[in-house]
Amino acid sequence: MTDPLAPLLDLDGVAAAVKSAQDSVFAVHRYGANLRGGQATAAEASVRAARASAGIDGADPELPDEGAVGDPLLAGALRVAESSEGLLPTWRRAPSQALARLHVLAAADLTADPDRLGRPRPGAGVAERLDMLARLCTGETRAPGAVLTAVVHGELLTLRPFGTADGVVARAAARLTMVASGLDPKGLTVPEVYCYRHPQRYSDALAGFASGEPDGVRAWLLLCCAAFEAGAGEARGIAEAAG
Repeated sequence: MTDPLAPLLDLDGVAAAVKSAQDSVFAVHRYGANLRGGQATAAEASVRAARASAGIDGADPELPDEGAVGDPLLAGALRVAESSEGLLPTWRRAPSQALARLHVLAAADLTADPDRLGRPRPGAGVAERLDMLARLCTGETRAPGAVLTAVVHGELLTLRPFGTADGVVARAAARLTMVASGLDPKGLTVPEVYCYRHPQRYSDALAGFASGEPDGVRAWLLLCCAAFEAGAGEARGIAEAAG
């Protein structure tokens, strides 16, 4: 069977960007305290990722000094972050079930119709594209983790399968893919911060991916690889601050 993602590595500059991103992420796993487990880095990375992810979609990413989080989008992103490790086994065997759970957690405070939580919106092609994505995540491709993660991220952002909190769900699914694919097995990096700091670049690259044109897909893959490298830098900073 032909690997559906294999041609992406032939796009100009993509293979080199993927290798550079992988090298940066792997280096963080060999850095200091991360060699002894990296639990503290992973915990902080998860919170930073949630804050940045909510911020990308317009939430205030700052956590309150005390009391509950008031912004429903940020609260949902934090719930997703707290539950992601437990969802990893489900993501590996049944990504569609994990996506449904991610949406329940992310959108619980954003919809007036709780019956819609975790249910993909009706629409031509939505179920089929989610099924295709699930097959990719469960073994239908041998593409490097950086490529698969970028495709999961871009496809879910483009598809917007639930109609609420889709950005938070897409970026959470990308984090699960980073871990499950072996790109970032301990979940140490924070590529979401790069996307938050470069909103126009992120938006433009996503539009290119959504077009399906080779140059647009290439631009998205290169942006994601740049985010992986920047996210590795965030992880190094976290580890250094932790001593």
